[in-house]
Amino acid sequence: MAGSDLPVIAGVVGFKNSGKTTLIERLVAEFVRRGLVVRTIKHAHHAMDLDTEGKDSWRHRAGGASSVAVVSEGRWAVLHELRGADPPEVEEVIRALGPADVVLVEGWKLARHPKIEVRSPDSVAPRLWSTDGDVIAVASADVQVGCPVPVVDRDAVARLADLVLASGAAWRGARR
Repeated sequence: MAGSDLPVIAGVVGFKNSGKTTLIERLVAEFVRRGLVVRTIKHAHHAMDLDTEGKDSWRHRAGGASSVAVVSEGRWAVLHELRGADPPEVEEVIRALGPADVVLVEGWKLARHPKIEVRSPDSVAPRLWSTDGDVIAVASADVQVGCPVPVVDRDAVARLADLVLASGAAWRGARR
């Protein structure tokens, strides 16, 4: 599947401290165990900087560079400065990541792609599945009365991965 023009894309959404990051970690491990190339995207609602003031790369950006790549023996990263422009849509970020079998997106509740809603036990937060037709499953230990999609225990990672692959493949086919 690696290198196909459209990877399987799935979001992991929910409210603060619901377990989104933990589920992403576990899904990544499951997909990698299956031999798939996985990329992830994390949406941040706050300002963030992955650079250190005074370092060479920071100085390049401060000098006006729109993008700066930092490359070492173990990893590389590209920092893009928006300089007042709107942040990219999730699809643009996915294209920039390069070929993959699966892309997992944490956050971006309003984006249009298949999503797993993560719910904390006894959560009183709004049920995203009740208003978002892109939710394909709910990862929760609680019963979700009236839920039209599978409710899967958060520890059943292989089952959730299967749902991602099945619905993501269908979504990918519909987008062609």
